Amino acid sequence: MKAVLTSLFCFALTMISFAQNNNTDTIQHMTFKGVPIDGTLNEYVSKMKQSGFTLIRTEDGAAVLKGEFAAYKGCIIGVSTLKGKDLVSKITVLFPERETWSSLSSNYFNLKELLTEKYGKPTKVVEKFDTSLKPDDDGDRMYAVKRDNCKYDTTYELENGSIQISIDHHSVSRCFVKLTYIDKINSEKVRQKAIDDL
Repeated sequence: MKAVLTSLFCFALTMISFAQNNNTDTIQHMTFKGVPIDGTLNEYVSKMKQSGFTLIRTEDGAAVLKGEFAAYKGCIIGVSTLKGKDLVSKITVLFPERETWSSLSSNYFNLKELLTEKYGKPTKVVEKFDTSLKPDDDGDRMYAVKRDNCKYDTTYELENGSIQISIDHHSVSRCFVKLTYIDKINSEKVRQKAIDDL
């Protein structure tokens, strides 16, 4: 009787362990252009080059590429690896620079509409100007963007990661829409390593 109970106990533990392993295997890596956000930087860059992107440079665990994305020509693609580990975890797309608020916001709302169609309702949306006076024309709105007073940001939290689209700028001259894909599995690996270190 003791042997039967021991066998049943071992069988139950095996089944529980198998079920837990299968649960984590069901989550897939987030994809960008159909390519899973995973692997080494060189492997990922090679796949992006096969998708038609041109490599501009690589340095400090990141690569910068250029190409067409979502029907926009001349996009800059940043591929980032985990800190201290050659494992791709984040992709950032900088869409072409825009000189007017009407063209900049049009890009943002067009891309947001496409993302919502594909991924459903966003998890978080902030669309406002942080100024004492509400900007009432195109020039005032662009001034607010360049001075960090424009908060247009939409986030989609998905099972396999997150996607964030925002209106952004570099210094006071370059304004663009930025789209970021963050893979959940590889981001969790960094978190787990930090926990293990404690």
